[in-house]
Amino acid sequence: MSILVRRSVFQLRTVNRCRKIKLTTQSARNVSQLSYKTPLNESLSKELRHFHTSHAVNKIVAFKLSDIGEGIREVVIKEWFVKVGDNVQQFDNICEVQSDKAAVTITSRYDGIITRLYHDIDQTALVGQPLVDIDVQDSENDGKPTDAAPDKPVAEIDAPKTEQNQKIKVLTTPAVRRIAAQFKVDLSAVKATGRNGRVLKEDMLSHLNINSDDSNEVVLPGSVRAVEIPVTKAQARVELALEDKVVPVTGFQRAMVKSMTEAMKIPHFVFSDEYNVTKLVESRAALKKQAEERGVRLTYMPIIIKAASLSLSYLPILNSSLDSSCENLIYKASHNIGVAMDTPNGLVVPVIKNIQIKSILEIAQELNTLQEKGSKGQLGLNDLTGGTFTISNIGIVGGTYTKPVIFPPQVAIGALGKIQVLPRFDSQGNVVKAHILSVSWSADHRVIDGVTMARFSNHLKNYLEDPYILLLDL
Repeated sequence: MSILVRRSVFQLRTVNRCRKIKLTTQSARNVSQLSYKTPLNESLSKELRHFHTSHAVNKIVAFKLSDIGEGIREVVIKEWFVKVGDNVQQFDNICEVQSDKAAVTITSRYDGIITRLYHDIDQTALVGQPLVDIDVQDSENDGKPTDAAPDKPVAEIDAPKTEQNQKIKVLTTPAVRRIAAQFKVDLSAVKATGRNGRVLKEDMLSHLNINSDDSNEVVLPGSVRAVEIPVTKAQARVELALEDKVVPVTGFQRAMVKSMTEAMKIPHFVFSDEYNVTKLVESRAALKKQAEERGVRLTYMPIIIKAASLSLSYLPILNSSLDSSCENLIYKASHNIGVAMDTPNGLVVPVIKNIQIKSILEIAQELNTLQEKGSKGQLGLNDLTGGTFTISNIGIVGGTYTKPVIFPPQVAIGALGKIQVLPRFDSQGNVVKAHILSVSWSADHRVIDGVTMARFSNHLKNYLEDPYILLLDL
């Protein structure tokens, strides 16, 4: 009996000791403990003690460029807002990219530390490919030592090469950036005096004067003549101009190549006319001051756009489009009129939507907003898509008649020339001074015939030559 008791006590002690055995494993992210309550796992625990992971596994996240819509498959990196070693949080700006339709700002989806940038500025990035690597663990364990394998992290290998190619985000205007690019000036080195640290044009000019002169205390006439010394530089530029230069087609220029290639497949019908807009000039002069009191800059374009919308109501076929198979004609319910603009990034056509329900002042205010965005390169995809009819104002640059090219899938486009003061005969046969607007129209001759285009032009002509008729239909 005593022997049986001793055996029971020995077995009970053995079970208690086995329950205390624990197997610990270490990974790159956390140090976790795994408890085993049976002695059968003792041999397995000895093997797992030698298992470890490198410092980068399950820690470095590749932030990929997601699909930004409109069938875009690649973009050009225009500016980095981060560099290797920066801490980022969710929704922080990572970079600005330029597609063939608009500029888009990419934001972070993770909290962590930037360990690698895959592209330099002006390089092409593909949708679905990595933009940056983010260390998501360092943001959680800042200042805490971690036991990891002595493998060298990927960030330490790529950081020196990447940091040299990054630029610090500087607030300034496109004009100042062009000056900086021309003279190869780092904007971060320019002393900013503008609001919120913005670099003004005066700051850039002052910076260039400091770099070009040894002293700013006295400016002698001789120093002005000393500018003639870099004659060799001027000769060098002439020699470089003789060499061919290969420039990739990117951004808005690439979008124009695609759209114009498709546009030239359309048979164009062109119709031109002259409008006597003397009364319109007088009316706009009277309304301009009142519009300024309401904080709106009123030009001729908002009035012409509204008149075009009213004319489209009489001839809705001009506000339609063909389907991809060219078997059906789609009549658009909204009058979304695009206005061609010349911007630092090239020709763009932002769209003012639902013209049919907006007043002239509302159209003018939205047009002013789009012009401001265009000058700063801030037009988005929503601003550039959805157009059903287009008007181009070449008169701002100069010229009278032209042949505008249709933007597919639209079926018509108009171009306004410069308003000229010319002699004309009045109803009594007297020669009078008149303000003449030259207008050119292009229509898809598969859908629009010449009579339809002429009728539309006559409707618009009545509105612009006598603004009182326009008031009756508002």
